[in-house]
Amino acid sequence: MKYMLIWRATDEAYAQMGDVDFTQMLETVGRYNEELIKAGVLLAAEGLDDASEGVVVDHSAEVPVVTDGPYGETKELFGGFYILNVASKEEAVEWAKRSPITGPGFKTEIRRVTTIDEFPQDNEWIQKERAWREATGQL
Repeated sequence: MKYMLIWRATDEAYAQMGDVDFTQMLETVGRYNEELIKAGVLLAAEGLDDASEGVVVDHSAEVPVVTDGPYGETKELFGGFYILNVASKEEAVEWAKRSPITGPGFKTEIRRVTTIDEFPQDNEWIQKERAWREATGQL
């Protein structure tokens, strides 16, 4: 089963990261990544750019409204993610507990990633997506 580990943090927690030596942080996260790779569970991992560089497309109005970051309310920002292939949610939780980015204001959200096989296979759009995934080597 695939699970996404979503790294989230408050503005204050991200500000504290500014005091951490970048080379040391890369080594700390690199060691965690190496553990995931050696265990054979890592499928993907990416960090995200600063929220001030992002935009939000709000679909509340008939014509979507685009707003530049930083966002109006940033209680917890999504800072990066891992996608793991593990046997259970419990195993995903165990990996999340080992996260190298810890402290007040840091959280890891865990969500199962659904697969294309869980959708109705007789649906035209699912068939088109399956064909695309097969053609691009994703299935």
